[in-house]
Amino acid sequence: MDKIPLRILGQAKSDSTPEHFIIILEDGKESRRLPIVIGPYEAQAIAIGLEGISVGRPMTHDLLKNTIAAFQGELKEVVIDRIEEGVFHARLQCEDASNQQFSIDARSSDAIAMAVRFDCPIYTYEPVLSEAALPAEDTEIIYEGDAQEPEPVPTQPDPNKALHEYSKQELETFLERALEREDYESAAKLRDTINNKSNN
Repeated sequence: MDKIPLRILGQAKSDSTPEHFIIILEDGKESRRLPIVIGPYEAQAIAIGLEGISVGRPMTHDLLKNTIAAFQGELKEVVIDRIEEGVFHARLQCEDASNQQFSIDARSSDAIAMAVRFDCPIYTYEPVLSEAALPAEDTEIIYEGDAQEPEPVPTQPDPNKALHEYSKQELETFLERALEREDYESAAKLRDTINNKSNN
């Protein structure tokens, strides 16, 4: 099956789910656009990668890039290869030091965040575009240069707000940051709150 190249046009706020963003990809013929809903953390990671912003300590996608590079590997391309139950799936097509090819399953948002860091091409297949793409003339976009950067994702809860008031995704982001800071007491509280939300 022939691969169809995609390019990133920009990101926009989601109208239906305000806490999320939409990243818009366009095919090589500039005739169809593929909107993919992503979370605020992934939107920020993609924006940081596009702008080449240094954030001090490596974020998760930077850590993965550094790990691949440390083993003399390279990300050759990203392929958004299928849609299952409305969810986009992607693969990272990599090459190791001995030129052996291997593929890693990934969320589409993570795959795009990796692609901008490795400056590698993004592809998809016709069945994906046929199912989910929109005609270019019907799609309002924000181009990269004009895109509004996602608001910074908070790294820890507001002390004046109860943990259960946050979404599960926000709590998981706080948990990741707490572990990075080695704040295990906060991490334990966040873990318990996440578990309670999952069980309810």
